[in-house]
Amino acid sequence: MTQRYFIELAYKGTRFHGWQVQPNAVTVQECIENALSTITRERVEVTGAGRTDTGVHASYFVAHFDSSKPDLDHPDFTHKLNSFLKDDLSIFHISKVQPDAHARFDAVSRTYQYHLNLQKDPFTVETSWYFFKQPDLVLMNEACLILFEYIDFTSFSKLHTDVKTNNCKIIQAEWTQHGSNLIFTVKADRFLRNMVRAVVGTLLEVGLGKMDLAGFRKVIEQKDRGAAGLSVPAHGLFLTDIEYPKHIFVKK
Repeated sequence: MTQRYFIELAYKGTRFHGWQVQPNAVTVQECIENALSTITRERVEVTGAGRTDTGVHASYFVAHFDSSKPDLDHPDFTHKLNSFLKDDLSIFHISKVQPDAHARFDAVSRTYQYHLNLQKDPFTVETSWYFFKQPDLVLMNEACLILFEYIDFTSFSKLHTDVKTNNCKIIQAEWTQHGSNLIFTVKADRFLRNMVRAVVGTLLEVGLGKMDLAGFRKVIEQKDRGAAGLSVPAHGLFLTDIEYPKHIFVKK
């Protein structure tokens, strides 16, 4: 009899070619599967909550796996697992879930943050995008309100993906500034490939006066990736939260 587990983790994406296993490249999924398989002495396959691209970070990520071992939710096992992983990948917690619980399909929302830095900083060069010009945050936040009026975000989706729909329900979208740091926070029930980076790139065009609010609205309505702004660099993007219904977790 196998037990399904959720594993909560974080990683700095700099050296990883994204989450998903691929040939001749270091990925987060591969590192975790190798560590779990080594410790449990059984082949363990891990399914992630989604796919992050090369260079994208996650301060909070969730995956699930099955094992014949009954007590892997103990803190000692988490500690042991961390000892098999490099410093840019950390396991927070492992918990038992229902047999049909799914890290990807059971998620009810995800939250991303994109980080800009208006000052060149050698200590954040891998975790934020150096952007030397101050954009208009008031205008960009007005544009954010427009996002709530729509559900089809084809204009911000990577082309030729295998998804059945480009509809997403955005729950939160706002810019904040803390000194020289600008942070865009966006929460939705689901995201399209490359969506956040394309939204940020287009919002920055508004903030720099290259596009007005009517133009931003038109970008969404055109449902054409070519109408939107450029995708901002991956290294400023973080997956920061994923929410699940409580009933999928096994009560202790």
